[in-house]
Amino acid sequence: MKKRALISVFNKEGITGLASFLTASGWEILSTGGTFRYLQEQHIPVIDVKSITGFSECLDGRVKTLHPAIHAGLLAKRQDPGHLATLEKEGFAPIDLVCVNLYPFSEKVQAGLTHEETLEFIDIGGTALVRSAAKNYQDVIVLLDPQDYPEVMAALKEGDLPQDRRKALAGKGFALTSAYDGAIARYLLEEPLPAYLPLSLKRVQVLRYGENYHQAATLYYHADNPGAFAAMQQLSGKPLSYNNIRDVDLAWKVVCTFGLPADGTPPLGEADLARIVPAFPKLPPVCCVAVKHNTPCGIALGTSIFEAYTKAYNCDPVSIFGGIVGCNVPVDGQTAKKLVELFLEIIVAPDFDADALAILKQKKNLRIMKAASSPRQTMEYISVDGGLLIQDTDQKLLERWEVVTKIAPDPEDIADMIFGMRAVQYVKSNAVLVAKNRAALGIGAGETNRIWAAELALNRAQRVIVATAVAGTDDGAAPRVLASDAFFPFPDVIEAAAAAGIKSIIQPGGSQNDQPSIEACDTLGLAMVFTGTRHFKH
Repeated sequence: MKKRALISVFNKEGITGLASFLTASGWEILSTGGTFRYLQEQHIPVIDVKSITGFSECLDGRVKTLHPAIHAGLLAKRQDPGHLATLEKEGFAPIDLVCVNLYPFSEKVQAGLTHEETLEFIDIGGTALVRSAAKNYQDVIVLLDPQDYPEVMAALKEGDLPQDRRKALAGKGFALTSAYDGAIARYLLEEPLPAYLPLSLKRVQVLRYGENYHQAATLYYHADNPGAFAAMQQLSGKPLSYNNIRDVDLAWKVVCTFGLPADGTPPLGEADLARIVPAFPKLPPVCCVAVKHNTPCGIALGTSIFEAYTKAYNCDPVSIFGGIVGCNVPVDGQTAKKLVELFLEIIVAPDFDADALAILKQKKNLRIMKAASSPRQTMEYISVDGGLLIQDTDQKLLERWEVVTKIAPDPEDIADMIFGMRAVQYVKSNAVLVAKNRAALGIGAGETNRIWAAELALNRAQRVIVATAVAGTDDGAAPRVLASDAFFPFPDVIEAAAAAGIKSIIQPGGSQNDQPSIEACDTLGLAMVFTGTRHFKH
């Protein structure tokens, strides 16, 4: 009996070569609809499935291969006499290879079709063929990916495809249908955290290693919502590593928090600020951040990218070495000349002018990343042993603007307080940030208690003030604003801030010990604002 292959593909890549090889090797080819017509046009002998099933496709093509003559031919075990007897009794023939790829549901979700139009791209017959063939992989080869065609043809030319490769292709089939169903479930479900979590992830890159050389790592994108990172284009430099990818992701999220002026994306919490903050000050539109080990080591605003980068660099000229720089506006030649004065791993920005690219590309290993869209991620996933922790992303800057002290902050301080709260939410907790002129002067990150974070931020700010005053780039005045990602359990941070010259503090509030901190501010002459929104980042 001749071997039989059923070919039904949406993506016709490589299919002429596969079908021609099978025909030349003595196989019969069954097909349906568009694939049947395509193979006929290529002058390849092909049998219409309806001549096997005795049933024409119906319901506008929704039903084509859902028939016992097809699925019995796939599921019958060749070593089981009872199965073979049933095939003979029913007049069915075995099918030995299935080549299928599915309707591009995820792509159509992103294309903005109507709901009814999108539903028509849910593949039923294709997934059923894959599952039947994959269940019986010992006897049926499952082909889904044109990249696998050459290997299968080479093996068949030599005799047969080994069982371990059949098993691997079957596993690939179930992985595909699982991801495919996940994308459909995500599209249809109304609840963001359902009882069963559907994920549809597609591997896009096998990385050289993970956080360390001995760890394997791979990059996946959500097939139905790739996000801003997938839209980035690498213009130059070495391939990105695992750590690079995490740092670029953070850098881009930080600068986008302050808005993307080019496409009008507003800064985080802009509407709330305009509604609840007295004399709400507009901040400079340009943001630059330096990231090291997945936390900001410098962040600043300016009226130009050169100004913003210079201020971000001054925050920590040591830690920025070997770091990542993110910008929310295109990089120009003047800024590029400053950037190449030190070793950087990556620069990410919406664009780079011709002078900037020419300068930056002189450093052949420097990764230059052009970002096309603002972050779209709505859920965050963190692995635990045997599971996932899932939460929605931190998209709320503040709940209120409550001056809890006798003294209110002056307008200049309010601008730095808003800047500081936007910035500190991306700093590892416990996190404290000291700000001046819309720039971080000191960042205390990842400490196990808040007073240590505050002391680090204040001490670093003092060093920056001294260094910039000596260089003639600052007036030498002490910074006035301190921002904290969470409340103060003790007034020790207030006391340290006052001793360093801080005049205004912004924090969420909500501690049982809020009152001692408020009283310390009143005693020491500081203004303090509660926002009602904590920004822990573990």
